[in-house]
Amino acid sequence: MENKDIVKIIKKTAELMELHEENAFKVRSFQNAIFKLERLEQSLANLSSAELEKIDGIGKSLALVIAQIIESGSHPALDNLLEQTPQGVLDMLSIKGVGPKKIRLLWKELEIDNLDDLLQACEDNKVAKVKGFGEKTQENIKEAILFKASVSGQLHYAEAEELVDEIDKLLKAAGVKKWSSTGDFQMKREVITQLNWLIADIDASTIEHKIAKEELIEWDEQNSGPCTLRGKFRSKPIPVEFRFCDQAEFGSLLLIKSASPQHLGFQTEDGKTLQEIATKEPFATEEEIYKKANWPYIAPEMREGLAEAEYFKNGNTPELLEVSDLKGILHNHSTYSDGKHSLREMASYCKELGYEYLGISDHSRSAFYAQGLEEEAIIKQHKEIDELNAELKPFKVFKGIESDILNDGALDYPTNVLASFDFIVASIHSNLNMDSKKATERLIRAIANPYTTMLGHPTGRLLLRREGYPIDHKAVIDACAHYGVIIEINANPWRLDLDWRWVHYALEKNVMLSINPDAHEKAGYDHMKYGVYVGRKGGLTKNMTFNAKSLAEVEKHFADRLKKASK
Repeated sequence: MENKDIVKIIKKTAELMELHEENAFKVRSFQNAIFKLERLEQSLANLSSAELEKIDGIGKSLALVIAQIIESGSHPALDNLLEQTPQGVLDMLSIKGVGPKKIRLLWKELEIDNLDDLLQACEDNKVAKVKGFGEKTQENIKEAILFKASVSGQLHYAEAEELVDEIDKLLKAAGVKKWSSTGDFQMKREVITQLNWLIADIDASTIEHKIAKEELIEWDEQNSGPCTLRGKFRSKPIPVEFRFCDQAEFGSLLLIKSASPQHLGFQTEDGKTLQEIATKEPFATEEEIYKKANWPYIAPEMREGLAEAEYFKNGNTPELLEVSDLKGILHNHSTYSDGKHSLREMASYCKELGYEYLGISDHSRSAFYAQGLEEEAIIKQHKEIDELNAELKPFKVFKGIESDILNDGALDYPTNVLASFDFIVASIHSNLNMDSKKATERLIRAIANPYTTMLGHPTGRLLLRREGYPIDHKAVIDACAHYGVIIEINANPWRLDLDWRWVHYALEKNVMLSINPDAHEKAGYDHMKYGVYVGRKGGLTKNMTFNAKSLAEVEKHFADRLKKASK
């Protein structure tokens, strides 16, 4: 069992203890332990009870709890709390921004124990009348419930990737020679509504038998047939479909199932659509279909009927960005703020991965919940960076900060402090309930600050968890073009923000994009590929990607911008 799984169980315990109004001191001890354990390097599963007790912030009782979790996946105190808690109340705890204490009030005072009744209570204006709530909180709860319902049964790409890898291994073990994922996953969409596979030259019963052994999928026999198997994953509530075909028609079906209707509707010079060409005769490969249409091959992730249209006009496609094109990793956090690994660990690992540079950008002081840096901590961090740069050269750590954009659009430090950084990522983390006009004005004022180097996660969205604040994307991108500000594609799979639908417009306006992992631990560097996928969907190329630039080029850009800002 991994540390993150253990911490997740302890978090759930603390949440339920607070819900049931258990001893406040005991709740705090669990919460403090979570903070410590999230930053622990050692594997908890490999430690004895005596070793667990020696961990800072972990006493004898918590050590016992951890040992029980490692052994059984739970512990008696949690089991007891779960028995006392209706499933509907557990669902209510998932509402973002509403803590256990408020959920208890709804449960005990209004006798609400499920999301449906809670939504109705909001509609009836009952929640607003409960002490400590009010109309604004009621509206937020209502929106959160509706949003949760709208994304039910969906996964973000990274979650789906784990399931796809598992099925691909089974198909390979079953002796399948030719297959491919199709649909949302093949097109690398940020949210996956169904997982699909196309399999050539093998019968459905063979695959059903092989996969059934693993009990991964609950089959829907009624809606399956000799050429199609349907069902849903047992571990995740997402539909799954396997389509079987002859190898001769594999390319035709793969293209039709891995492109939007708009893409398939593009017409050739003689008036035929791509779909008409693909269905008129069988093609073994997708490339043959594009050749028949006298069009360049379009990668699956770009087949959305948007940015790729111009490639048909000029007869060629740009070389889309590859993960291997990236030279450095910008926007990362360390233990100076809310990261899991130290600055040295983040830098050394980045160098080990073969990158030329790292941009450290811990949270600024207003992000007190993330241990944002006061000026004394900045001075200390900059001294450590200088020492690391002397030791690790030619690899370089750039001095950055993720500055909160304050309510009025200002950055988080006075000018003399801002001038001490090599680069600044400006991001919004607070007061997310803005209308489009206010959110856009707030962003544009931050963009106009001469010390802003790049705009971080422009809408603040968390996929399948919360919607981003509404912004006028064109106005924000136009402002970045005017002031020379880079826009980040935040590669964290929960964010993927800037949304790919706006990548092409940014490129049209000559705005550079940066693939940033927003990594809070070394493993976060692995998310870079998801940002590349988003960029590719919008037609992003190497020359328009800021962190595909060399160390020397990035140094010059930062230095020139800082010099201009200081005038």
